[in-house]
Amino acid sequence: MALGLTLVEKINRARADMRLGVPVILSDGATGRALVLAAEAITPARLEDLRALGPGLTLALTDHRAATLKARAYDGDLARVIVPPEMGCDWLRALADPADDLRHPMKGPLMSLRDGGADMHRAALALVKSAQLLPAVLVQPLKNTGAIAGLGLTELAAGELAEVLAREAVLAPVVSARLPMAAAQAGRVHIFRPRDGGEEHYAIEIGAPDRAEPVLVRLHSACFTGDVLGSLKCDCGPQLQAALAQMGQEGAGVLLYLNQEGRGIGLANKMRAYSLQDQGFDTVEANHRLGFEDDERDFRLGAGLLRKMGFSQVRLLTNNPRKVEMLNAHGLQVVERVPLRVGATAENRAYLATKAAKSGHLL
Repeated sequence: MALGLTLVEKINRARADMRLGVPVILSDGATGRALVLAAEAITPARLEDLRALGPGLTLALTDHRAATLKARAYDGDLARVIVPPEMGCDWLRALADPADDLRHPMKGPLMSLRDGGADMHRAALALVKSAQLLPAVLVQPLKNTGAIAGLGLTELAAGELAEVLAREAVLAPVVSARLPMAAAQAGRVHIFRPRDGGEEHYAIEIGAPDRAEPVLVRLHSACFTGDVLGSLKCDCGPQLQAALAQMGQEGAGVLLYLNQEGRGIGLANKMRAYSLQDQGFDTVEANHRLGFEDDERDFRLGAGLLRKMGFSQVRLLTNNPRKVEMLNAHGLQVVERVPLRVGATAENRAYLATKAAKSGHLL
């Protein structure tokens, strides 16, 4: 019996390979095949191996990171930066990671490709983002496929990869159990697991919400620093506790705890953003310097969970109009936006002001 890997299984293996610094093969009908490798995981030996495969090594960067580096993003949403043969791992990591941008701003001039297709580079960036790595990927064209034959590297079609990563995750229930809480004795935790092998997400049900009536709902993105450590840099912890308390007072509600740390960029990249904030950049500027969008979260997850739990109408506890728009666009009716203005401190005053001015939060 042949036990071949499915496409989803290959993508999850590719994510793990990227985090380990192992190359992945991407193929595209227009441009052929290439080895791709996360820039933050590059080693001198691995870089030498890539260069031994021939000329044409490039570094794919998002348009946000390219703008910081003054690299030409001829492809609109990304730049394909030519890697000179004399440049090594330190230079590549400096392009990928903005930690030392202010101390060592001169890294160029950088030359970008403007001819040929960029779909393979685009898919490679989506893959490393999904692995919660910095969005910077080395791409080495493969002219001689025999050079890597027998190495057992994961291979994916760039188009199929991009399509799967863009899909709405299908969530399957795993287990639910009663959990008395400080906010409410009648509490129940539901665990849901995406069929694509992604992070599990949780629904905390307070009381016995009537499925025929609008339910009080909070979509809360995981925040280790705020929810667990009591960080004063954000308002996440107080929002979590206030939402549960209000549901307890009303006797019913659902809090969705979505594992999308750092607005979807992961805890390590969130800490990188915090380090940039210490250099004087606001939260949006920090994300852009890292190469990410303002917000990388997928709120379709929340809509899918609520539909699966049998809800169609919600009273949404949020200051973020984008959450309202996303739920309304994906099968839910938001009958009321319930403000949640708590947690302001001297330390997060500028952070909250940025959320209002640049992200449209109603504070």
